Amino acid sequence: MRKSGAGPNGRKKASQPDDKKEVRELIRERAQTDWSVRGANPEFMKRIEPFIDFTLDRYFQVETSGWERLPSGPCLLAGVHSGTWLTMDAWSFVLSWWRQFGTDRILHGTAHDALMAFPGVGPFFRNVGVIPASREPVTAALAAGNSVIVWPGGEVDAMRSWRRRNEVVLGGRRGFVKQAIASGVPIVPVATIGGANTVFVLSEGRWLAKLLQLKKRVRSENAPIVAGLPFGIWVELLPSHIPLPAKIVNEILEPIPVSTDPKAIEDCAYIDEIYGKVERAIQTGVNRLAAGRGKWVRGR
Repeated sequence: MRKSGAGPNGRKKASQPDDKKEVRELIRERAQTDWSVRGANPEFMKRIEPFIDFTLDRYFQVETSGWERLPSGPCLLAGVHSGTWLTMDAWSFVLSWWRQFGTDRILHGTAHDALMAFPGVGPFFRNVGVIPASREPVTAALAAGNSVIVWPGGEVDAMRSWRRRNEVVLGGRRGFVKQAIASGVPIVPVATIGGANTVFVLSEGRWLAKLLQLKKRVRSENAPIVAGLPFGIWVELLPSHIPLPAKIVNEILEPIPVSTDPKAIEDCAYIDEIYGKVERAIQTGVNRLAAGRGKWVRGR
C-alpha cells in the first residue's frame, strides 16, 4: 500500500507552492516597507499644490469644519469612507489637514496593503505621509507625537453599496480602540458625506469575492460592481475608475477620551463601550450632514 502523500514510485511528493499565500505575502511585503513617521514630503507637496487646490476647491468643493475641536496633542482620528479603491473623501481630508497645518502638525493617513503596493498609488501615498493600516506603523506614528486617521471598516466600509451611503460601517473592528488606549491618545470621530457619489457601487459583490477567494489573496471581502467612468458598469478589482466631481463635506467631531490604564485593553465591555460611542458619534454627524445635502451628485 502506498503511503498517503506519496507518488507512484513511493517517494513523497514535493510540496506545492501556495500561490494565494505567495501573492498575499508579496503584497504585504511591498506595503509594509519604506514607510516613515516624518509625514508628508514638503517638496513633493509644494510641487502638487496646484493639484491640491484644484482637487479641494473646484473638483470636489471640499468643506471641512470642526478644526477647533481637535485636542492640542496627538490623537487617533476615526472615520468612514466611500468610493471603493479610490476613496476621495478620505484623501481630501488628509490633503485638507495638510493645507490647514502644513508641517506644524503631522497627520498620517492609513491605507490597505493592496493600495500601498499598487504601482503609482503607493509612492504617491508615501509622499503625502500615508502609512500602512497596521499596528507597527500606527504605533510608531503616535509615539512620534503625530496624529493618525484610520477607517476601521476598511474595504467593507469603502465598498458598501450606494443605497447604504449614509450608513456608518466600522465592521465590528475594535482594534482602533485598543490602539488609542495603548498609545494614550483620545479618539476623534470624523463624519463625512459625498464620497459615495464619486463612483456608484451597485453591488458589494461579496458572492463574487468568495468565488474569487479575494480574502485569501488580497484581504478583501468585496468585489464591487460599480457604475461610473470610464467603463460604464464593471467589476472593480483594482483602482480603475475616474472619480466623479461630487461635493465632499467633512466634520471633525468632539474627542472621545479613553482610559490610560493598559489593563483596559483586555476589558471587552469597556472596548465595546468606546466603540459604540465612536460609532454613534459618526452616525449622528453623518445624518446631520446628509440632511443638509441636495439631491444631486454635486450636493449643495
